[in-house]
Amino acid sequence: MNDRSRAAWALVITGIAGFMAALDNLVVTTALPAIRKDLGGALEDLEWTVNAYTLTFAVLLMLGAALGDRFGRRRLFVIGVTIFTGASAAAALAPGIEALVAARAVQGVGAAVMMPLTLTLLTDAVPAARRGMAYGIKGAVDGLAVATGPLIGGTLTEHISWQWIFWLNVPLGIALVPLARLRLRESRGSGARLDVIGTLLVSGGLFGIVYGLISSHSSGWTGTKVLVSLGAGGVLLAAFAVHGTRAKNPMLPMRLFRSRAFSGINSASLLMFFGMFGSIFLLSQFLQNVLHYSPTEAGLRMLPWTAMPMVAAPLSGILADRIGSRPVVAAGLVLQATGLAWFAVVIDPGVTYTTQLPALIVSGIGMGLFFAPAAKLVMSSVRPAEQGMASGANNALREVGGALGIAVLSTVFSSHGGYESPSRFTDGLTPALWTGAAMVTVAALAALAIPASRRREPATMAATAAAPAPAPTAAGR
Repeated sequence: MNDRSRAAWALVITGIAGFMAALDNLVVTTALPAIRKDLGGALEDLEWTVNAYTLTFAVLLMLGAALGDRFGRRRLFVIGVTIFTGASAAAALAPGIEALVAARAVQGVGAAVMMPLTLTLLTDAVPAARRGMAYGIKGAVDGLAVATGPLIGGTLTEHISWQWIFWLNVPLGIALVPLARLRLRESRGSGARLDVIGTLLVSGGLFGIVYGLISSHSSGWTGTKVLVSLGAGGVLLAAFAVHGTRAKNPMLPMRLFRSRAFSGINSASLLMFFGMFGSIFLLSQFLQNVLHYSPTEAGLRMLPWTAMPMVAAPLSGILADRIGSRPVVAAGLVLQATGLAWFAVVIDPGVTYTTQLPALIVSGIGMGLFFAPAAKLVMSSVRPAEQGMASGANNALREVGGALGIAVLSTVFSSHGGYESPSRFTDGLTPALWTGAAMVTVAALAALAIPASRRREPATMAATAAAPAPAPTAAGR
């Protein structure tokens, strides 16, 4: 198989896998009423059909990347796809709400294994000169999955049944397993032993932080469960950071954060997902609860935002190859912040769709410009052997940022408004959107703090391409 064919197959396989994992972040949200009607359960149980996936996904991302580096990225990718596909079938067949929550948690395990490996497998397969475009296409697919989750979930639920939001994954997963074994080349990281202490510390720390953020919605920020979870998670993550400076072969060496490029793009990613996830969470409810659109109608009206990355992301990859990633990332973040601020200015109970349209388009262009060059910055800021851990760390921070954004913006919303009437909803939504815009603006400043890399990126990429590839196994020949 020649290099062009290998790169094309890697893009298809990792793109589909990334779409499946990203889609399931939000696909359940519009199906909750139908799920409750069929399976019963209290409101808190329904929330956990969303949160169980988010929790295991965020907590195990770095472990999934580390296992891939140690035992083979293609091998663990196939295992992750298999787990995710089986759990999707179990979710569709769930006889009760408890079984559905358990299946969603296992789905998150599979996604945590396969998602960070999509980027390292793609990087290994695509020549350095074409990686910007490849990251752009994959970023468009991932971004589209995140943003269209409510639309797809609502459409399937409204016109077929809620079970089909899970059945959708099964044929895709079944097709990916043999394709990955035949078309992807096996690769590994440094070959160091698995960092058991680091794994326990970071997994426990992320669990405490994400569980505390999720619980804040029902228990309040001052609730004992929330404070204990956040405090314990913070202590464990601090211990993980200390471990990363002292251990011989840590899961995530803290020296990576000495790089302004690595620390800057990870800060920007966390803040970007904070503002984006929290805002989409509330705006999708605004369209349904205030403007009275059905789930399908609301998703269709979000398309200028959600479909724009399909156009902007490939273009951003080409621009990143030509002028460097930093200015493209910063421009995308500025546009995303501008779009959210625009929403905050025009939003009211009687706002027309035409008035919202410019904000949707600007936000979509901004989101599309962000994904590809951000991925390129992450992967080019570390050595090839460290790309797995870098991808895992970046994905984990994005998930934490998304959970933090939903929790904080929901708190801002609740403290200024509520669901009692359309005017009360917009009273809460407006300051929440300003908060999201402010956080994305800070993300843009973090991106601008990254050193100019127009000259350095090609050299880094060339070094990556020149690094000897691992010898393919018999299955990979």
